[in-house]
Amino acid sequence: MFEAPASPYLVPFDGNFRIDEASTVPITDGHHHSGVHRKAATDHLKQLQRVLAAGDRHAVLLVFQAMDAAGKDSTIRAVMQGVDPSGCQVYSFKKPSSQELDHDFLWRTARCLPERGRIGIFNRSHYEEVLVVRVHPQILASQKLPGEVNLETIWDDRLKSIREQEEHLARNGTVILKFFLNVSRDEQKRRFLARLDHPERNWKFEPRDVVERRHWDDYMFAYQEALNATSRPWAPWYAIPADDKRYMRARVADIVIATLKGIGLRYPEPTDDDLERFAEARRELEA
Repeated sequence: MFEAPASPYLVPFDGNFRIDEASTVPITDGHHHSGVHRKAATDHLKQLQRVLAAGDRHAVLLVFQAMDAAGKDSTIRAVMQGVDPSGCQVYSFKKPSSQELDHDFLWRTARCLPERGRIGIFNRSHYEEVLVVRVHPQILASQKLPGEVNLETIWDDRLKSIREQEEHLARNGTVILKFFLNVSRDEQKRRFLARLDHPERNWKFEPRDVVERRHWDDYMFAYQEALNATSRPWAPWYAIPADDKRYMRARVADIVIATLKGIGLRYPEPTDDDLERFAEARRELEA
């Protein structure tokens, strides 16, 4: 298993995370976050991804969760810009299909997990089952669960299942990083209004998102419970300030790069038999 990179935004593993104390604006560190910084990060990540693919020993899973308009899509685009598309896969999880409802709640994301040598990205994820479903428990009625649902225990049970699955994946070579893009309610309001004010952004506006704003406090409680229950050394959560998009993207990129550098990626070394075959191939080519 890998060691989670240090960060002021790392959610502690002892269950003491308090979402109302988590900053939605940058914690100033004197670093200049310019386009040059992002380009350097992109180049670095591109090289690391090539070694990841060549080594074929680890898979990387990046999970993004956030309130609407926090910037999940744009962060994924910015951070992964320049990475070989053949080595990366992105899945966005919306309302479950009838087929997905015929399986346990982890099935639809489990079948999308990245192979060794690849980077998988979940835009929303299995965590929706302890976030939006917890805020709207009436959704459980459509999930065909056996027996009577106990609302006092189901969320802890699901969080335990997630925690155990992530530990299993980590033991078998999947490096898991989870990012909660922490946008403030005021900034979300500003972004929603911008989508209404600019015709080219109208397509991004969904009236249902405004309805969900009414449950802000319930969502914050659900996020706090989920992050405390599942931030572990083998599958850490990072609560990244999301009111400044440029800063947010830089921090996510830094954490991904630090993680890949820390797991000892290297190109595979040829065996003696490989070297003998290489020499034979060279002789034939030169002849």
